[in-house]
Parts: sequence; C-alpha cells; structure tokens
Amino acid sequence: MFERIKAAWRAFWYGTAAPVAVVEEPAPDMRISNAVMWEASRHGAPAVMPDKVFQRPAPLPGVLPAGMALDAALPSVDVLNAYAMEQMFHEGLGFLGYPYLAELSQRAEYRTIASIWAEHCTRKWIRIKGDDEKVKELESALDDLKVRDLFREAIEKECLFGRMQMFLDFGDWDDDIEMAAPLAMKAEKIGPTRPLKRIGMIEPMWSYPGPYNAQNPLAPSFYKPSTWYVSGRTVHASRMLTLVGHSVPNMLKPAYAFGGLALTQLCKPYVDNWLRTRQDVSDLVHAFSVMVLKTDMGQVLQGGPGDNLFTRIDLFNKMRDNRGTFVVDKNSEEFENVSAPIAGLHELQAQSQEHMSSVSGIPLVILLGITPSGLNASSEGEIRVFYDRIMAYLQRVVAEPMLTIMDAVQFSLWGKIDPEITFEFESLWEMSDKDKADIRKSDAEADAIYIDAGVVDAEEVRERLRNDETSLYHGVDLTGPAPEPEVDDIDIDTNAGGRTSEERDPFSAMDERTTHAAGVMCALPDGRMLFLRRSGDAASHPGTWCWPGGSIDEGEDAYEAAMRELREETGFDDVLLGNPVDIRDGFVTYRADLPAPFDPELNGEHDDAVWAHPLDVPGPLHPGVAATLKAL
Repeated sequence: MFERIKAAWRAFWYGTAAPVAVVEEPAPDMRISNAVMWEASRHGAPAVMPDKVFQRPAPLPGVLPAGMALDAALPSVDVLNAYAMEQMFHEGLGFLGYPYLAELSQRAEYRTIASIWAEHCTRKWIRIKGDDEKVKELESALDDLKVRDLFREAIEKECLFGRMQMFLDFGDWDDDIEMAAPLAMKAEKIGPTRPLKRIGMIEPMWSYPGPYNAQNPLAPSFYKPSTWYVSGRTVHASRMLTLVGHSVPNMLKPAYAFGGLALTQLCKPYVDNWLRTRQDVSDLVHAFSVMVLKTDMGQVLQGGPGDNLFTRIDLFNKMRDNRGTFVVDKNSEEFENVSAPIAGLHELQAQSQEHMSSVSGIPLVILLGITPSGLNASSEGEIRVFYDRIMAYLQRVVAEPMLTIMDAVQFSLWGKIDPEITFEFESLWEMSDKDKADIRKSDAEADAIYIDAGVVDAEEVRERLRNDETSLYHGVDLTGPAPEPEVDDIDIDTNAGGRTSEERDPFSAMDERTTHAAGVMCALPDGRMLFLRRSGDAASHPGTWCWPGGSIDEGEDAYEAAMRELREETGFDDVLLGNPVDIRDGFVTYRADLPAPFDPELNGEHDDAVWAHPLDVPGPLHPGVAATLKAL
C-alpha cells in the first residue's frame, strides 16, 4: 500500500500527469516549506520541487459553468488522495482536499469531535428580545424554517470540511438572472408575497469561488469572491451565507477554495498517533507471550524433512491451553515461555487518546467521558473554558449569517425590519442551585440596606424582582392593595396631620420620662442627607455637623418638637415625617423622605448647610448623629 502511495507521490512531483488549463489571473506564487521538501526528498522526490502544494484545487465535474478554465491544480483525484494520505509525514501541511476530508468524516474520532462541537453550539441557541407578540411570531417562523437544526448541520460540516454555506431561497433557485444579482434586503424584493421559503445547505465540494480582487489590499473586495459557482450556476456571494471557523492567510485562501482549516485536518496528526498507538498496543498484547521448545534441530538444519519436529509442534499447538499437557524429553528437550513486559501500555494508550482533546478544545469528560481523579478533582474549570470557546465561536462565525436570516424573515413577515428586535446567544454555563440561592440572599440583604438608607423604596425593588428573568418572582404582580386600617379602633390626633400618637412616636409611650429632644433626618432618593454645621459659639459640640433638632417643649410630644425644630432651623416644614428610626440618650430621630433638596434658611444656631452622603460629610459629625448612622 505504501509503495503505491509513494509511486503516486513521485508521479505528481515529476509532472507525469496531464497538465490543466490556467486562467489569465494565476494564483499567487507560494513556496513549499523546507519541512515538506525535506520529507518529500526522503521518498525519492527531487531536491527542488515545483510549487504545487498550495495551488488551487480542482472542483468536482459540473461545479463550474461550461467552458471555464482553472488555475493549475492537482492532476487527478487519485494523486490528490495519495497526496492527502502523505500528509501524515508532515503534520497536515497543505490542503487535504474535500474528497479525502469526506472519507475521514466516516471515522468515529473525527465525527465525534464535529458532532459534539455542533451540538453544544445549538444546545441553548438564541434569545430574541423585543415586542412580545413580534418575538413569538418571529420565533415561530424560524422554527418553521428549521433554522436551529440547519445551523447544527452547518456547524458540524464546517468542522469536517473547513467551509459550509447556507443558501437563501425565495423560490427563485432556478432563475439564473436572479441568482447572479445581489440579495436586496428591501420590501420591494422580500415581503409576505415573496417570503423566504427555505434555507438550503451547500457542501463545499459543490461550490467554487468566482472572481476576487488579489491586487489591492485596500479594497473591500480583497480576497473576497463576489460570486460563487454552484453546479454550473453563478450565484452572488450575498445569497451564500458562508461559515468558516478557522480561516487561513490570504495567500492560502485559493488553495483552500476560500474555505478554512477543517477541525478534522487540525486533529489529524493526533488521531493518527492515537490509531497507530492503539494498533501497536493491540499487536503487542496479542503476541506478548511466545512459547519456546528447545530440541534437536540438526536434521532440519541439514536439509532433512523434519517431519517428527513439525508433528511435535502441531501437537503442542493443539494442547497449549491450561487443560492440556505437553510432554518433553527430559534429556534432550527444554520448554519455556518468553513474555514481553506490558506494564505502562495502558498509560501510553490513554495519553495518545487524550491528546485529541487538546487540539479539539473539548474537555476529556465531554469528549471521552473520562472524569478527573484525586481529592476534590473537578472538570468544572475545563467545562467553563469550553463553554466560553463555544460562545466565542458563535459570535465570530454564526452571528452574521444568523442576523441575515433574521432580517430576511422579518421582511417576509412584516415587509420591514423592527430595529427593536435583537438577539443574543444563550450561554451554556449555568450556576448551581446553591450558587443561585446565595446570590438571591446577597441581593435581598443589599435591597434591605438600600431601602433603609433611602436609596430605593420597596416598590422599586418589587419592580426589579418582577422584571428580572432570574428572579423567583419574574412576571408576578407584586403590587397588591395595601391593607386598610380599622379606623374605629384608632385614636386619631387631628393636630398631627391624621397620624395616631403611636404612629408619630412609638418610642414616647415606652420612654416618656427620659425622652427630652427630637430631630429630623432629611434624606433624598440618591442617598444624600441634609447636614447643618453648629455655630462656633454653640454650647456643645461647636463646628460639628448634625441634623435639625432640639429640646421638646412643655406640652409637645416628640413628633411636634421635631417638626418645630425643622421649621425654625431650616424654614421648611412641607413634609410628613415617618416613624422614628432611632432613639438614644433621650433623643428621638425621625426620617423625612424628600423627592428633591431645598435651600435651608438658617436661624443663627448653624452657620452652614450641605446636602451630602453620610460618608462624604465635609467635617466631623456630631457624636449623636454618628452613633445613629452607625446603628442604621
């Protein structure tokens, strides 16, 4: 077999096959690598080889329109296959060719890698955002076109061949004039009367790149074919959604028919090592033990028939299991067993198999079902990295074709594109239930702190929980009617704005003998509070920053005193105080939630005022204020 391969290889290099035609614009001149020349020279090729490794491959018969010529290509399919098989000697340098890649797709190692990659790319798929009714209609249309299944197939074959194309069919697949024209995303061309009917799959052996700009790197068409030839028809590039996962440099694109490196070709050296090691280990295990009979072979060595010797060997072979007995001549014969050591073979075989995981980027636990061993061993990190690679592949390779399909489907449904409709790929990574519970607990504690500080109110938190898709209360109406108080059972003080004495000052009933002063903590929605600086001649704590407040006069309760002090020290009283937030050393502090700041009118007890965050007050805080803030 190997001799036939070498013969075909030499025939290819010496140019014995029939030449092929050359187009006016030849492919760029590309030199073969030194490693390839050295390897080929080992098998009888000339020291200086023709530049044939990276020339444009010939398409299958019928792909190009009649009468078209090609760049110089490989002479025949037989030589192409021989050349492809020779790649095992220089690590896959050069394009293997689509016929050979198709053959490799039948091997389990390559098929499994491609299938796992494609299945994970489409396992969670996409999330469409926008108007709910339009999103449902768009999702239904995409399901009817089987877009998800088609992309799974396209990604799998892109891994096998390095290029895969999807064709948008509006019912004019046999109209040569329409196929050669650019795809126009306009209501005049696509709409409910002329919708997207199907998405066809074009494997790379049935299409071939048309004209492209190979002269001006500044041009947007540089090394980008404007058309493709598909089974003798000319199709505009905008109608062919091309998926290339591992692109090659521009100078190699013609050699790969404007495809990319197949994952199959990238894995081939590692798969070859695995197959060779697997077979070698199998052969060694099969013949690791040899039975040796030491006897007189003089007659046989002198040319005699040796019938007696071979008769004894046949007898031995028939009785060489544990249930048989082989008898030897004690004086002239010896019998022994020679075994080759096989310790460590399983480790060598496992390592050669695991190497396939490194180049494919698929964790061992997913590719081979091998779980890590050892204390606290886990594949979680490798799986997370694999999921990130899947997401990067989707964004780089699948996002643009998917956007084109969504635009075509929107025109087909509504005759226009809704700019509010977007999509994103769903991440494969999911947190465990414990991790989700820990995050919800942390969020709940943060919400409670922000509500107490006045940064947000309970209604805003309810709205966030209702709109959060990860919340346990997503979509639930949390705005129930507030319970109505039983008016008959409440003693209302008309002098306190309709508030009961318990609502105004629940601490006063518990500590009427020690409560002697009251103040107001004025807070804004952004967390800022009103601080007043005590004048320099104040009797206590001069120059410190505090809140409006003072002593409770005779006949006042704490609520009335707090309102009076607020009015006297700031000139502002257009507010309804909330329940007390703190009481210490006989001082009751009420909270006043304000929608916006006001300009205080100081009365001489203070010489400055500022709206500031508690952590950003310009000077020292009054000890009582500092203690209250610390308690809150």
